[in-house]
Amino acid sequence: MMLLAYLFEPDTITFWGVLAAAVHFLGIVHAIHAVMNVRLSQSAIAWSVFLLALPYLGIPAYWIFGQRKFNGYTEALRNTQNTVDKRIEREFDEVKPLHARMSYALQSLERTAEKLWIIPFTIGNKAGLLVDGKETYDSMIAGIRRARSYILFQSYIINDDEVGRRFLAALAEAAASGVKVFLLYDEIGSNDLSTEFLSDAARAGIAVSGFKTTKGRGNRFQLNFRNHRKILVIDGKVGFTGGLNIGEEQLGRDRAIGYWRDTHVRIEGPAVLSMQLSFLRDWYWATDELPEVNWDVEAPSHEGAEVLVLPTGPADALDSCSLFYGSLIDVARERLWIVTPYFVPDDPSLAALKTAAMRGVDVRILIPQKPDHIVTQLCTISFYAELKAVGVKMFCYTKGFSHQKVILVDEVMAGVGSVNFDNRSFHLNFEVMAFVANSEFVSDVTRMLERDFTNSCAIDLDEYEKHRFPYQVAVKVARLGAMLL
Repeated sequence: MMLLAYLFEPDTITFWGVLAAAVHFLGIVHAIHAVMNVRLSQSAIAWSVFLLALPYLGIPAYWIFGQRKFNGYTEALRNTQNTVDKRIEREFDEVKPLHARMSYALQSLERTAEKLWIIPFTIGNKAGLLVDGKETYDSMIAGIRRARSYILFQSYIINDDEVGRRFLAALAEAAASGVKVFLLYDEIGSNDLSTEFLSDAARAGIAVSGFKTTKGRGNRFQLNFRNHRKILVIDGKVGFTGGLNIGEEQLGRDRAIGYWRDTHVRIEGPAVLSMQLSFLRDWYWATDELPEVNWDVEAPSHEGAEVLVLPTGPADALDSCSLFYGSLIDVARERLWIVTPYFVPDDPSLAALKTAAMRGVDVRILIPQKPDHIVTQLCTISFYAELKAVGVKMFCYTKGFSHQKVILVDEVMAGVGSVNFDNRSFHLNFEVMAFVANSEFVSDVTRMLERDFTNSCAIDLDEYEKHRFPYQVAVKVARLGAMLL
């Protein structure tokens, strides 16, 4: 009774009224900020509605999830006397003659790449497809054991399990032989990585660091960003990237997940230096240190693969990932096959897909039958009606969990890397993709995906229109939520 009496005292009512007015005023201020700063119009609208209707929840959520630019990353590289980019300008001149002049069909893509990244398509590379965990891990371990000078190793997830320990042993052996080893992991993705593992790595002479998104002044609430890249560079000559993290579940040993389908790529040649540059930028952000590495490029044969290794992320001046994918989709004339565990495209990418299908391109999207995030699945379903209307074909992988991130365009190009076809990869994550223009590699990817489609089934898009109203509401709410993230 005393509490009720207190709450209804005039002074108390005035206090809560003023507080509520202040919160709603702050909601208006944050909504204006969202309109002015959030890049995607649908995201800006979603945030504005949330902030105006529920400012008590919307304001703290906006602090954590509303940022679209990774503050401090580019400034840290730009404002020091010994930055990565300045060093590249001095030492990377010899790579310029290795700039690939792409075929007529890919010239627009070549020009787009030059605007988005310092290192363009290069000639004379070798690209080898690696399918699933065992083949990929064996190839990576073999590469580590052949290192003579240094190893740059980065993964979104590193687990302290049999696979993680196998890599740690190989890296420790390399360090003991005099090879400089640098190990970088994402602190959120690898939040379960044990302190014992990190201590063992440090005792073995491995320079190890986590990639912190909250580092720097004003970044305390930058919890929505991830460094999702998977990179291994050996002596600046051999590089690996793709979809595989480091853990036993990638070998299909997790009974809850089952068979794990994934893809990686091994590259030799000047394109590896693009992976190296990406790693050095991330390492510099994490440690304020810049390792000495090799920038020498052996004169390659003009035969081989034309390769672009394109790192993208929230520190880019432009929406590099979304822009490049849009350009890549526009190139397609006959087929466009996309394999992704998460399909939540932004508006420009969705429009590009629908336009490709309307001009007669065989557009196929392959997703897992059993996704690991139910909200993502619901959001994906929200696109079915639009995709069905223009003839996009949706397939689900039935053999296990498909985690690979692969795109195949006509007979001219294939991409393998860490980018999921979703809003997070396009705008929030640090990602990397290797795009290969080589007939042999494209044929290898084609045969690989044809096998995957034999282990898949077509999704009946009509079936989802028959669900009851509550299910339809959940689908729409999931899509709205995806625009907030």
